[in-house]
Amino acid sequence: MSSFTLSDLERIVGERALAPATESWTAKLVAGGQAKAAKKLGEEAVETVIAAVSNDRENLVYESADLLYHLMVVLKIADIPLQTVLAELERRTARTGLSEKAGRQDP
Repeated sequence: MSSFTLSDLERIVGERALAPATESWTAKLVAGGQAKAAKKLGEEAVETVIAAVSNDRENLVYESADLLYHLMVVLKIADIPLQTVLAELERRTARTGLSEKAGRQDP
């Protein structure tokens, strides 16, 4: 089992974002701005979905790694720390989705 974490990936993305764009894909994406990075994230999301519905386990793993990497780049550009996203996930998992929906008041 790998000890590599999303926090490790966040740190690496942050470091590579500071490199010259001629030397780092991450820096090139960051220099291209949020629209370019988000477009790439969307492409990776589509490729991940295709792998999932095709039951292509190997490609699903590969595309999922690409998807997580590009998400980290988009978050970096937006200056949103991974911890902020994890806190939102923690908030959401405090209740089941079904009980949360049942507690909503319809307009």
